[in-house]
Amino acid sequence: MKRYDLLTPEGTSDLLFDECIAKRIIEERVRKIFTDYGYSEVVTPGLEFYDVFNGKVRYFPQESMYKLVDGKNRMMVLRPDSTMPIARLVATRLREEPLPLKLFYNQNIFMVNPKNSGRDDEFAQSGIEILGGNSRAADREALVIAVQALSACDDGNDSFRLEIGESSIFRLLVEALGVDEDESDRIQSLIDTKNYPALNEVLSGYNGAAAEAMRALPTLFGGAEVFDRAEQYMITSQLKEKLASLRELYEGLRAAGIDEVKVDLGLVHKKNYYTGIIFRGYVEGYGLPVLSGGRYDTLIGDFGRSVPAVGFAVNVEAAAKVMLNKNSDTQLSVAPDVLVYADCGAEISGLRHCTELINQGKTVYNSVFDSKNAAVSYAKSKGIKRIDTVSADGNVTSEEV
Repeated sequence: MKRYDLLTPEGTSDLLFDECIAKRIIEERVRKIFTDYGYSEVVTPGLEFYDVFNGKVRYFPQESMYKLVDGKNRMMVLRPDSTMPIARLVATRLREEPLPLKLFYNQNIFMVNPKNSGRDDEFAQSGIEILGGNSRAADREALVIAVQALSACDDGNDSFRLEIGESSIFRLLVEALGVDEDESDRIQSLIDTKNYPALNEVLSGYNGAAAEAMRALPTLFGGAEVFDRAEQYMITSQLKEKLASLRELYEGLRAAGIDEVKVDLGLVHKKNYYTGIIFRGYVEGYGLPVLSGGRYDTLIGDFGRSVPAVGFAVNVEAAAKVMLNKNSDTQLSVAPDVLVYADCGAEISGLRHCTELINQGKTVYNSVFDSKNAAVSYAKSKGIKRIDTVSADGNVTSEEV
């Protein structure tokens, strides 16, 4: 007995009608931004070798990936991330390309998420990667384009927010604490979810300035005042330098008129390949990040080519959901201009007439109904205002519905 033939797997869904239109609108808006800035598109395989994501550092736990084997019994995964395949691409096929490289992509990723987490296991991402070049300039370009992408996802409104942080601050505090990798991952997760009670419990076994700073990280969120509050926790010269650099970046964005930017020193990411700035974008009406990214200067080196890089990705389907929610009273799909009904024996003539109308710039619906009454009823239900009837002798008559 079949049990799952009428269901979609957990974390996946069918997209229908307006959902598809909203997704395409977001994709095209974001694509235009990327191409206007001179980025070149790449597409990586949906299937990758497991080794791509299981190198010197395991950036993705194996339980978070969908796995299968190929015809030679080699371990494969469905692509859980776009940045690492692009890192592989830059270190191999694009190895002789001069730097900097500016690439963009639009493709699906697949990740195993906890049940009831609110996250999809399959969704489309559109993103950019700036590989090589001046890191300061590249960081600022990525952030400015991220703001434009968020605005595009928000229909040009100002109900979005970009949060910036510095991944090195967390990493340097971990080193000062002297915790192992498992404990670091646990602390990272608690800071990311701002689980203060559990974080305090974990850190109760540690004393000193580093522990106090780690406890404070998830509370250091807001505007310019965050930097003054954070100074007391920057216990080394490196930490002070990272904070000063982030302050300069924040002030530069504000000076450029980007008022939607906030600071979050508790911004950490489970993709721990980030080495510098890290940022997330939110749009009103969706509780999870719609955009995320950051600087990763060592990742491509894992594939044999040392190239500093920065990038971000937009969750296209999350942005599409926001669009649909904000336009819940508006139907995105537009009714065809004309319904063409052909009498029996005139079907080819009817299709020829459809082609003529399309060449005139109109949209058409070619009737496959058994009767004209059924075609008229359908046109009324779909808001089609005109019906063209093609007779057996090829004559066309038009009437308003």
